[in-house]
Amino acid sequence: MKFRVGTGYDVHRLTPNRQLIIGGVNIPHHLGLMGHSDADVLTHAIMDALLGAAGMGDIGQIFPNSDPAYKDANSLCMLKKVGRLLAQKGWTVENIDTTIIAQAPKLSPHRQEMAQNISQTLNIPQEAVNIKATTEEGLGFTGTEQGMAAQAVCLLTQK
Repeated sequence: MKFRVGTGYDVHRLTPNRQLIIGGVNIPHHLGLMGHSDADVLTHAIMDALLGAAGMGDIGQIFPNSDPAYKDANSLCMLKKVGRLLAQKGWTVENIDTTIIAQAPKLSPHRQEMAQNISQTLNIPQEAVNIKATTEEGLGFTGTEQGMAAQAVCLLTQK
């Protein structure tokens, strides 16, 4: 059996007049994330981790922001495509561990729904998806609510 580990990182600027969608969950907040797609920072970090582990590049190669087809795209739909690409190459997602870095809003009430969305999209057990959240104690761009970031790591296997 072949094992591969991948890491992903994503960051988006916070802005008014946009929905805040993280892990496919629309979270009530006065600011949303700016981006070409829905700017789901968590799902984007996960896609980069998965693609990196499989040696298949990154989300910018698969879903270029120059392509109007991905304007305001639902990131869970994009993740589903990544899952299909992995399956075509014989990869199985064993687990995903993530950290969302944001000063506000509180994300803990939404973590279970995020994990459920990601596990259902990738057709893996919910226990294989771990989502953590942290603040930066008011420091840096995330601490001053200028943006949000997310990190992800995954393990893939191939028989």
